Parts: sequence; structure tokens; C-alpha cells
Amino acid sequence: MKSVLLFLLALLSTSRAFAATQDDIHMYAVSLVGSPYRLGGSAPGSGLDCSGFVGHVFSQTTGIQLPRDSRAISEATQPLALAELQPGDLVFFNTLNRAFSHVGIYLGEDRFVHAASSRTGAVMVSSLGDRYWRERFDGARRVGPAGDVSPAIAAQQ
Repeated sequence: MKSVLLFLLALLSTSRAFAATQDDIHMYAVSLVGSPYRLGGSAPGSGLDCSGFVGHVFSQTTGIQLPRDSRAISEATQPLALAELQPGDLVFFNTLNRAFSHVGIYLGEDRFVHAASSRTGAVMVSSLGDRYWRERFDGARRVGPAGDVSPAIAAQQ
């Protein structure tokens, strides 16, 4: 009985933690602006690439472990219409002549934060309205709370 109660309390706290931190996702992401870019990186101190950045932010703010590459993240999250975007949602781009090759975190007001590239060298904020990003936009997606994630995410937890 005690173990069932502990399990239910843990489940309840996970759902509450996601709800409480949903608003904090984009704020934590912005706090990482200026962190160095590094292909394959997943830690702010040593460098982040786009999927490493998104994975780090979600891990730290919600406890959800996302897949390691942007294409897999796109497959594990829920599609959204552009009009449905809220701060903390994900935005995807075709930057390497393949779908979903870049990912960032939407901030609101047409802006998103992302680990752009080795050319820019750091995590930065960009506008969805910029011609480069507008022409490469692949869609928006949402990460659900731990109980609502897709099987791809749940299998990794």
C-alpha cells in the first residue's frame, strides 16, 4: 500500500512539475543565450547544438528526456498549426536540405531561441519572420507532459 501511495504521489508531482515549469521553458532557454555552439554538444558549459540545446532545456525544466536529434524530436512531439504556437513550443526548419534538420524553442511574438550553427557560434534569438527562417520553416510541435508524451519519448524514459 505504501509503495502504491508513493507511486501516486510521484506521478502527481511529475504532472504538477510539468505544468509549473511549462511557463519556465522559454525563460530558461533565453538564459542560455550566448552559450557556445558545438556540434553534438548537449551542455551549456562545453557547447550545444540545436537538439542538444532543446533536450537540455526540457530535461532541466520538465524532467522529460527528448530524443537526441531534431528529426527524432519532431517524430516524438505533437504537430501544431502556426496559429497555436505558445512560448515553450518547438519550431522546426529545413536547414540541411532535409526536413526537420534544425529545432528551436518558440518565445512568442514571432521569436525563437536556438543553437544556430558553428558560423554564429552561440545560442541566439531569431525571428520567424526573417527571410532565411521563413523560407525554411518546417512546422511547429508541442511536447506534452510526461503522461502525454508520444511512445518514442516514453520508451526513452
